[in-house]
Amino acid sequence: MTADARDALLRPADASRSDRVTYVELFFDLVFVFALTQLSAYLYEHQTPLGALEGTIMVTALWWAWVATTWVTNWLDPIKLPVRGAVIAIALVALVMSVSIADSFGERAWVFAAAYVVMQLGRTGFIVLATRREDREVALDFTRVLVWTAASSVLWIVGALLPLPAQLPLWAAALGIELLGTRLGFPVPRTGRVEMGRWDLSGAHIAERSALFVLIALGEGLLVTGFAFVDLEITPQAVIAMLLAFCTAAALWWVYFDHGERIGSEAMEASEAPGRLARTAYTYVHLLVIAGIVLVSVGDKEVLAHPDQQSVSAVVAVVGGPLLFLVGTFWFRRLLERRWIVPQAVGALALVAVACVSPLLSSLGTSAAATLVLVGVAAMETVQRIRRRRRSGG
Repeated sequence: MTADARDALLRPADASRSDRVTYVELFFDLVFVFALTQLSAYLYEHQTPLGALEGTIMVTALWWAWVATTWVTNWLDPIKLPVRGAVIAIALVALVMSVSIADSFGERAWVFAAAYVVMQLGRTGFIVLATRREDREVALDFTRVLVWTAASSVLWIVGALLPLPAQLPLWAAALGIELLGTRLGFPVPRTGRVEMGRWDLSGAHIAERSALFVLIALGEGLLVTGFAFVDLEITPQAVIAMLLAFCTAAALWWVYFDHGERIGSEAMEASEAPGRLARTAYTYVHLLVIAGIVLVSVGDKEVLAHPDQQSVSAVVAVVGGPLLFLVGTFWFRRLLERRWIVPQAVGALALVAVACVSPLLSSLGTSAAATLVLVGVAAMETVQRIRRRRRSGG
């Protein structure tokens, strides 16, 4: 490959192409629709403390695999054939990882671990090779990332080969290494650490990619709820539960896209250290947002199946999902705007109140109360935006 060809693998500097989300990136995202559906089904079938721990590991791993690929396509141009081929190959590996989610803590643990390791190592190794001559600093940075990824990969593989009591802590430690590495800048002896503050990223691209994943997660929730509804006998309770699920999804969309999503793009573009801001606001904080949406879909399915009943697991899903989402959007907006986001704070407190009175309610009643809170937060957000004379997003 010539130097010119290698240079062509980097995203162009002009704003129109550097910010653009390409169709092959959207194709990659399609795999994660299936992955989130599998994750929701797993959480629904394992509504126990152990299932919650396993689900936490799964949603973190899926998010980490997705967001790391987004960082790579921020540097490299997916329009170019080698990069496009790499993204499609990573999508195939992600599909293998997704089909093993249902038994990831059983007989297919080694399939999930192997796919995850191949995805993480292969993607990082590819960007090192793609940038090693044209941008040696970027290549060195991702070489450091590769060292930390290799260390965590050992724990993924060893954990998959051991019984569950050993698998869980090893996989949690593997994720901890990757998360800690990002926080510390992937320090490696004699080579230093990654200085994310000097990374020249496309803030608009990362913001739009993250927003699209939020949209995918919302769509997955509607998909899961819709399939659950068509398998049921049509009753007033089922219809109300379905309408509540839709209103919840619409309120979540409104809270995220009416104002916050646009602010994220603007803040990234204005930041003197977009890499550091993206690491916190999108790599870390958005994990709470996505986890909340996934848990909401589990709650919607639970309400459809048992509208007249109440249980601790149902309350955790029905109230905990929106609560995680609001905590995530509160933290996200707080980082970007440097002010207290009152609607999300009020909404979070209201959801805690709903959880406190939930023993007096059915799961359908709890869902209605949680949905009302989310609609109220969306309304408060809109009123504040209009008063501040800010244009709407979405």
